[in-house]
Amino acid sequence: MADKTNPGRFFEDYRLGEVIVHAVPRTVGVGERALYHALYPARHAVCSSDEFARAVGLAASPLDDLLAFHVVFGKTVPDISLNAVANLGYAEGRWLRPVWPGDTLRAQSTVIGLKETSSGATGVVWVRTVGLNQRDEAVLEYVRWVMVRKRRREVVVPVTVPVLAGAVAAGDLVVPAGLDFTRYDFALAGERHRCGDYSVGEMIDHVDGVTVEEAEHMLATRAWQNTSKVHFDVSQREDGRRLIYGGHVISLARSLSFNGLANAQMIVALNGGAHANPCFAGDTVRAWSEVLDRAETGAPGVGALRLRLVATKGAAGTLRGADGKYLPEVLLDLDYWALMPL
Repeated sequence: MADKTNPGRFFEDYRLGEVIVHAVPRTVGVGERALYHALYPARHAVCSSDEFARAVGLAASPLDDLLAFHVVFGKTVPDISLNAVANLGYAEGRWLRPVWPGDTLRAQSTVIGLKETSSGATGVVWVRTVGLNQRDEAVLEYVRWVMVRKRRREVVVPVTVPVLAGAVAAGDLVVPAGLDFTRYDFALAGERHRCGDYSVGEMIDHVDGVTVEEAEHMLATRAWQNTSKVHFDVSQREDGRRLIYGGHVISLARSLSFNGLANAQMIVALNGGAHANPCFAGDTVRAWSEVLDRAETGAPGVGALRLRLVATKGAAGTLRGADGKYLPEVLLDLDYWALMPL
């Protein structure tokens, strides 16, 4: 009998330059927004209120930037990370246009790098992914790299490691058409702080914490159709534990950052990121941010803040040990640009 199921790709199944069209397109709506806001303490005003969004020049409230990211990311999992050991990092990410309720999202990826690990049991695959809407317009793009199991240790794959930009240049940030923060309502947004109120090097402890629940993680991972085996099947890890989806940690940390960064309304670039250590159910996630840069944009009243967002089980402000390695309590180190009133 012919095998009709998909066992997932292994490291040696990838080819440099290969373009992978991912199944299945997904139409997103206000139900996704409600679910996203139920899973995370998301409260940024532009993605919460049609009236607030219209007051700053948009047609309505777009879906949360990370919600769009999760949907596009989820499309790629059966082809990129079904047999992953871990998702390692991100670079060169840009949100190119808002995603609105009713849009249909699909994704395609190009393999841009391959390198076997020293153990010989796994390899790292780099892909550049583009999310597209029903008009074939790119809504976001990013590079990620993932450690994937090999099927056969003896297979040798030529090494190509891509050269990636350290950050998206401020001049390459895409501001949504019509966005105008000159009529911004700080009282309704929840804080009074403008872009100019933040100093490069400033550290912000977001104070609050969220304990990760197994049920919430499983619901989120299913909702974004992330089918990676390590998130569902306890037999995939020697310790018998389900690994919490890294995107779940990203959204938790971003939502926690509201307390201190309520006016960092829209994520427009992902400069880099690393899932420093695994997260499991029962862990209590806290977040802190460091201001890395500030910039103006061509849109009226709209500035951009470059931020390091750290999710941790430990204290705010601690990141690496004396050996330069991430401390064991650090879960996420994310570098991104967000739009904020000048």
